[in-house]
Amino acid sequence: MTKIVIALTGLLLCGCSAFAADTGAREAFRRIDTNGDRKLEFSEIQAARARMFDRLDANHNGVLDPEEVQAAVAQVKAKRDIQAARFTGLQAEAGRMDRNGDGKISRDEFTAAIPDRLLQADTDGDGALSISELRALKRQ
Repeated sequence: MTKIVIALTGLLLCGCSAFAADTGAREAFRRIDTNGDRKLEFSEIQAARARMFDRLDANHNGVLDPEEVQAAVAQVKAKRDIQAARFTGLQAEAGRMDRNGDGKISRDEFTAAIPDRLLQADTDGDGALSISELRALKRQ
C-alpha cells in the first residue's frame, strides 16, 4: 500500500511518470477511475488529490505548510521509488498551487491544481488521460 501511495503522490503532486511504472499502478488506476471508463478524468484526479491531501496534512489543520510538503518529498526520496530528480518538481508545483501566496496550500488549492505535465499529456483534449496517454507519459 505504501508503494502505491508513494507512486500516486508522484502522479498527483507533480505529474511524474512514476505512477505508470509502479507495479501496483493497475490497482491504483482502478481506484482513481471511479466511473470505470478506463480513463482518468481530471475530475477523478482532483478527487484523488483531495484524498491525497488528507493523507499529507499531518497536523489536520486544512493546509499543507512547507514542512508537510518537505516531509512528502523526503518520504518519496527515501523510498527511491521515484527518480529524485523528477520529483524535485514538487516544490515548483507547490508554489503554483499556492494561489493566494500565503505560503500554505489549502485543500481547495491542492485539489483544483492539475499538474502541467498531466494537462499536456491529454493530447486529445478530452479532459481525461487514456491508458495510451499515460503510457506516453511513462516514456517521457
